[in-house]
Amino acid sequence: MRKAEPSSSDDSMTGRVLRWRARWAVHAPTVRARLWQYALLMRWDRPIGALLLLWPMLWALWLAGNGHPDAGVVAVFVTGVWVMRSAGCVINDYLDRHVDPFVERTRDRPLAAGRVYPQEALALFGLLMAIALVLALLCNRMTLLLAFGGAFLAATYPLMKRHTYLPQVYLGMAFGWAVPMAWAGQTGQFPPALAWLVFLTAVVWAVIYDTQYAMVDRDDDLKIGVKSTAILFGEQDRAILAALQGLMVLALFLVGRQAGLGWPYFLSLAGVVALFAYQQRLIRDRSRAGSFAAFRNNNWVGGVVFAGILGAYLV
Repeated sequence: MRKAEPSSSDDSMTGRVLRWRARWAVHAPTVRARLWQYALLMRWDRPIGALLLLWPMLWALWLAGNGHPDAGVVAVFVTGVWVMRSAGCVINDYLDRHVDPFVERTRDRPLAAGRVYPQEALALFGLLMAIALVLALLCNRMTLLLAFGGAFLAATYPLMKRHTYLPQVYLGMAFGWAVPMAWAGQTGQFPPALAWLVFLTAVVWAVIYDTQYAMVDRDDDLKIGVKSTAILFGEQDRAILAALQGLMVLALFLVGRQAGLGWPYFLSLAGVVALFAYQQRLIRDRSRAGSFAAFRNNNWVGGVVFAGILGAYLV
């Protein structure tokens, strides 16, 4: 029996599929390479910044929810942390695109190296902020109102290093703003005094770890005129950081007292003290490698505090 001939519509569909596959085979490597540059621009290869933003937000959610935060709220805010951190990195590199080529640590970033165009960075920033707005719309009214303050802080932070020696304080406010937002997201109310104490703790912590981060670039920043607390503190940097670390431990102690947390939380503070002592050892000679290692070590600080909060609600 003679086999049925394929219809013209079948031929047309097959032809379109084959042509699409051929075009994709040609363009796929370019598309993948472009997406990878966008991922580098958003620092997806270096999640430490997102983690440092994540920890205070998680502290706030668990404290506001008395150890049992709403799962949906947690999902929205964890996603929001990654989106806002990505947006912050993009706008930071856009505003620093004429500075980064002269800094050893940043000269190979996609914008500084010319692998991504400024217009692309702005479009990506706009997309990320649109996603952040959608996430905010999923929350209650109080959270949405606070979100506008957070967006302003994130967008203007990169300008601070040009006008003040305290950009690390402003970064702390931008990162720490996740605390009152998370509290409002969980409770639907304006954050109480405890939430603002956690916020201030997050600000102090950001000054600590971002000063360590700025110590890596201090020599380059002095040459090109970029300001930072690492430059402001000068030879007193280690002593001032030690004082700030002591202040943060005190603030964490007051948080635990006011929240009525139990012994696992206060035991975690001993771990924080040990980690801060280790960081002081890392920066003792102010080397780039040691300062960067101290900065990264702060991820453990955030995790230890969160473990203490979890433990306090489990016992």
